[in-house]
Amino acid sequence: MASNTGFRPSRRDLLGAAAAVSATALIGAPAIVRAEAKTLKIAKLLPRSGLFAAAGQSCHRGAVVTPKVLADYGYAVELMHIDFESNVDVARTQTERAIAEGAQCVTGAFESGATLAIAQVCEQRQIPFVIDIGSAPQLTEQGYKYLVRNFQTNPMLVENGLRQIKDLMAATKVSFESAVYVHANDTFGTLSRKAMDELFPKAGMPFPLKDSIAYDPKAQDLAVEVTKIRAIDPDLVMVTSRSSDAIKLVRDMVRQRFEPKAIVSPGSPGLYDEEFYQALGPLADFHLYNLPWANPKSEMTQALAAAFKQAHPKNRFEVDCFNAGFTFEGILIAADAFKRAGTADGPTLMEAVKATNIERHVMTGGPIRFDEKGQNNDITSAVVQSRHRTPTVVLPADVAVMVPVLPMPAWQGRS
Repeated sequence: MASNTGFRPSRRDLLGAAAAVSATALIGAPAIVRAEAKTLKIAKLLPRSGLFAAAGQSCHRGAVVTPKVLADYGYAVELMHIDFESNVDVARTQTERAIAEGAQCVTGAFESGATLAIAQVCEQRQIPFVIDIGSAPQLTEQGYKYLVRNFQTNPMLVENGLRQIKDLMAATKVSFESAVYVHANDTFGTLSRKAMDELFPKAGMPFPLKDSIAYDPKAQDLAVEVTKIRAIDPDLVMVTSRSSDAIKLVRDMVRQRFEPKAIVSPGSPGLYDEEFYQALGPLADFHLYNLPWANPKSEMTQALAAAFKQAHPKNRFEVDCFNAGFTFEGILIAADAFKRAGTADGPTLMEAVKATNIERHVMTGGPIRFDEKGQNNDITSAVVQSRHRTPTVVLPADVAVMVPVLPMPAWQGRS
């Protein structure tokens, strides 16, 4: 005979019991829960304030429109937009926080020092990290198992940049007699200088490199450096710069009436940023930069451009497409791996990332795939020239939309 104590469970007791049963069921079937995940949660870390804010904001504009574009291709992602303030320590702590709050993958981060700090956290937490922009060679040389890079290293940028100078000379029938290399003395510039020192003697360039001149990007002007360049009198000036110091470099060349045949970046930003165009007007035209670039003839590039222009009518995709394109591809790599893996479990997802082979994408080059170190070696560079204050692909011919102009016109008389 059942005992009757008169006890009636309260609504709180019933809800608590239901929650306990639900929790037990979840613990007993983690594989089922993972299989039901439909969307990959990605932490997108960028320097949207601080020293690298302009580039970080450019990347962010690309990130904002990426989920919509990827949805049209059958991918589902949710982004956590995080500003690490151009600060390495903040990048590290923000990565920890993002993972604690549910990030299943991380992409970023434009600046190599912060990228290295993020890599260390992701390695410890077994969370895949897709580097979309970051050129320091050591990123893929330290044996990280939870990292891939869809970007060229400093040596790759310089090597491809020098090769494209040869292509430019062949296409225009213009030769150079001598060159000077000018670079910022920051981490990126110093690594590029090291690559130039190693690669130029092996590149078989048909002109000598007379000197390499370093400068402080925080200097008020570059008059002293331009005076040194004028004394050497090269007809080719190769530069590794950011937009603010590129502005100072051109202004001092104009003031000192120094006019080379060409100013070419063999693999850096600066000469194509909106800040550069706004500050210099017609003086910003005809500079050349040999970089991986968005393929203007790619269907996926066109889809990204359309979404970008709708979301950011005050910004130009043609100017942002380097940053926006690599940002898009970093998220694409993670989304594609998640779709193939069917799970966001870190080790399993990372195996899928390593097996990436994406033929349809945005940036110039072959399929996106990674070697045993996690490096994509199939990214190619294009020759891009500023025309009417707009970055314009001029080589190679199969992706070009204009032909290159060389020598560049004189400073005076431009409109």
